[in-house]
Order: sequence, then structure tokens, then C-alpha cells
Amino acid sequence: MPKTVRRDPRTPRARSALSAVLLTLACLLVPLGTLSVWATYEIGDRDSYVATMAPLASEPAVRSAVADAVTGSVMKEIDVGPLQGTVESFVRDAVRSFTETAAYKTAWNAANRAAHDAVQSALNDDSNGEVTIDLAPITQQIKQQLKDDGVPFASKIPVRHTEVAVLQSDDFGWLWRSFHALQVAGVWPAVAAAVLAVAGCLLAGRRRRAVVATALGMALGALALLSAIAVGRSFTLDDLPSGISRDAAGAVYDALTETLRVTSWVIVGVCGAVALGLWLSARRRGGRTPTTPEPGRTGALV
Repeated sequence: MPKTVRRDPRTPRARSALSAVLLTLACLLVPLGTLSVWATYEIGDRDSYVATMAPLASEPAVRSAVADAVTGSVMKEIDVGPLQGTVESFVRDAVRSFTETAAYKTAWNAANRAAHDAVQSALNDDSNGEVTIDLAPITQQIKQQLKDDGVPFASKIPVRHTEVAVLQSDDFGWLWRSFHALQVAGVWPAVAAAVLAVAGCLLAGRRRRAVVATALGMALGALALLSAIAVGRSFTLDDLPSGISRDAAGAVYDALTETLRVTSWVIVGVCGAVALGLWLSARRRGGRTPTTPEPGRTGALV
């Protein structure tokens, strides 16, 4: 007689436990993977960053903030006595007009390219100092535009190599280091999430249920990321110095996180559709009534 092979009853439990661990890790890695891909290819890539920031050049709140900042810096360099108020108003109007030109958009892109290079250099060097950009090229273009528009005393505006701090990495602490870690990780957290999800579903005793649970878990992970983005926006705007426009800063924040938000919503939609589709399919199958074979015929119940 052939020997009967006895299966260890602990084996299915061990597989189920391992499957649950793998699927949980996969769901937890979804927001992390989304962040790492965004940090690497949206923020870390200079061309992508500049392209993301470029439309903000036409944003009314940003243009107004730029006009106020440039006007303030220009008026600090010239002294026209009793005509100060009149000249300041004329300069502000001229700068606002300048923000509608192609030269301004070129200067805007150049400033963002320089700022991106400075930030990435600080990240790669693990620097704890200031991140600065040189405003001399932008100041030169603005000065020339003001001269062409006939602004009084515009020719007296000095063009200096002014290093302006745009970021102090000491102020961000763990957030600064975490962002650097995300860029180093690249696509691997997202790849790991996919691999763990597939492995966990294959190990599961009830694979359909495992897929549904995984899809729902990933959707919840993406929703958690969306909530974190909204909370981060609130904290960022609340901590702004008094001299920075909240509307302009909000527009910048929204532009930088747009891809992150769209990707998260796509994950929520796709995973939700997968979970709903499998659940409805299981309901339809569970609702079928078995048919009874005709008398005198044999056959399996369907």
C-alpha cells in the first residue's frame, strides 16, 4: 500500500502569516514609493523642475509677489528725496509690466534653474549651510527693461553679485535628510511594493480575497499620502515669514505637488476599481444556484 503523506497543519498558517506580512509591507510602501519617484524624477530632475515651475511665471499672485520684491530691492538702491513715493509707484508699474514679457519668463526660468542646482548641490554634499542664488543676471535684465521704459534713475541701479539665501538646511533637520534619502532610493520602494504584493498574493490561501485586501490597502496608503500633502500645505503656509505672500507660496506648493497628487488619485482609482470588480465578481458567482442533473444522468453540479 502506498504511504500516506501527512501535511504539517502549521504550513498553511505559516504561509498565511508570511503572506499577510508581505502584503502589509507592500501597502505601506505605496506612499513611500510614490514620494521617492516624485522626489527623484519630478523634483530631482532640473528640466522637469523648471518645466513645473514655468507656468507660475504667469500666476497673478506670483507676479504680484515678484513685483513687490523687485520694487523693494530697487528702491533701496536709489534715493530721490521727495519723489520717492512717485518713483516707487512708477517702478512698481514698470516691474508689473515687465512680468508680462518674454524676458521676465526667461529670467524666471533662469532663477529656478539656479535655485534647483543650489538645492541639489546641498543635498548631494549633505551640506548644512545656506543655499543661495545669484540675482545679478536677473537684476541686469530688469534694469535694462526699466531704462528702456524711461524709469527715472534706472541707470543708477547697481548690478551686484548679490547672494540671496533661498534655503537654510539646518531649519529642516530630519525632513531635509528624508528628502535626500527618497532621492537616493529612487524607484526601488515602488518596485519593492509591486514585488511584495505579487509574492504575498501568490502565498495567500485565498488569493482573490488577498488581492482585494491589497488593492484596498494600497488605496488607503495613497489616501494617507493625499492627507499628508494637504496637512503639509497648511503647515508650510502657516510658518511663512510675514514678508512672503501666502497666495504666491500656495501656488508654488500646489505646482510642485500636482504630479504627486494626481499620481495618488490614480492609485486610489485603479486600486478601488480592482477591489470593487473582484468583489462584484465574487458576489455574482456566489449568487448562482447549482443545477440538479436530470434523472438517470450523471454529472457534476455546476
